[in-house]
Amino acid sequence: MIADVVSITGPRPLRGRRRVPGDKGMSHRALLFGAFAGGETVLTGLGPGDDVARTRDALSSLGVAITGDGDRATVSGRGIDALHAPDTAIDCGNSGTTMRMLAGVVAGRPFPTVLTGDESLVARPMARVVNPLRAMGAEIEAAEGGRAPLVIRGQPLTGRRIALEQASGQVKTAVVLAGLQARGTTEVVEPAPSRDHTERMLVALDAPLQRIDDRTVRVTQGRPRPFELELPGDPSSAAFLVVAAAITPGSDLVLEHVLLNPGRIEFVEVLRRMGATIEVEPREERLGEPVGTISVRAAPLHGERVACHEPIIDEVPALAVAAAFADGVTEFHDGAELRVKESDRIGSVLELVTALGVGAEPRADGLVVRGGTPQPATFRSHGDHRIALAAAVAANAAPGTSTVEGWSAVAVSYPRFLDELEAIVAER
Repeated sequence: MIADVVSITGPRPLRGRRRVPGDKGMSHRALLFGAFAGGETVLTGLGPGDDVARTRDALSSLGVAITGDGDRATVSGRGIDALHAPDTAIDCGNSGTTMRMLAGVVAGRPFPTVLTGDESLVARPMARVVNPLRAMGAEIEAAEGGRAPLVIRGQPLTGRRIALEQASGQVKTAVVLAGLQARGTTEVVEPAPSRDHTERMLVALDAPLQRIDDRTVRVTQGRPRPFELELPGDPSSAAFLVVAAAITPGSDLVLEHVLLNPGRIEFVEVLRRMGATIEVEPREERLGEPVGTISVRAAPLHGERVACHEPIIDEVPALAVAAAFADGVTEFHDGAELRVKESDRIGSVLELVTALGVGAEPRADGLVVRGGTPQPATFRSHGDHRIALAAAVAANAAPGTSTVEGWSAVAVSYPRFLDELEAIVAER
């Protein structure tokens, strides 16, 4: 069990070499692609959070044989045609990734599926995935406002040119998974580039997918081959430790085996512009993804202007904490999507940095943080794992003892974060 209230006393410099948990986004995809493939897929280092477990359990309920414990799984995929109707509604918990991507799987299956989730998830927007799938022939009923529960009655799908209203790696993946089942060709066009794990992985797995440019993919009916994969470390999880080391004097930290996808480590460039001392060293490739080390040493930071577009949206809470410890003003803009995450992250982040005793102001699409001298505080997670983790980072750097309420929210992505933090501190 994860405690719901924790106390952290700082400042504590972070030193040593560590590995972060397996990448959450790649873990979802690896399980889904293994289910699509015909044969045995072996996965190690899967993300440990509840989100990934929801995708694993959902596939099991659809008839996919998955064995293994902890961060290991063997997926005995028999192909998409072997899936069957679940006995009950599939509970996606807090995982929007599970719900959106799985919608693309079951949209073309000849049986009904109900996708639901917790209070937070059923309040989040799903029309962005429902509408493209309907355009391909799926029959989907949604609650008011295009929200979950989603009742999906699978139908034969037809490939279409789908222009997404906003860049989203999750929605793109859902349409690609539907396109692998559809007659003809499916083309997905985004208004801006989004996370490209799906393209990289499926191309490496010989699936019938083409990358036309950085905003367009084309897919025809087919499936990937089975594979073996050790999941690299999650850069969104690494971001919290990187910020913790950057803002805590005396820190010198190396994170190993981290996913270095260019669309996932933009937070590094933001921190560098703020004055952070960070080195990134690619070492190898896994299914088309670069993997390597991130090294960071503490350094004085200064304010910056930060565009909160899709590739960096999950790292905003961590970056806001860095801004609170920086000299000057940091402005976060173009982040309206923050309003519809696990919490209203503009409001949640504003509350977090204000509790530290520094100045902050909300904006319609972001916020302004006026760096100062943060003090220990009591923080609330609002049920949002990234807010809880950001609060822990702030607490570790602030002088004195801070409290984080609602800490159990970290079960979604990084349940052992405090253990990792203590181990790095212990390596002084």
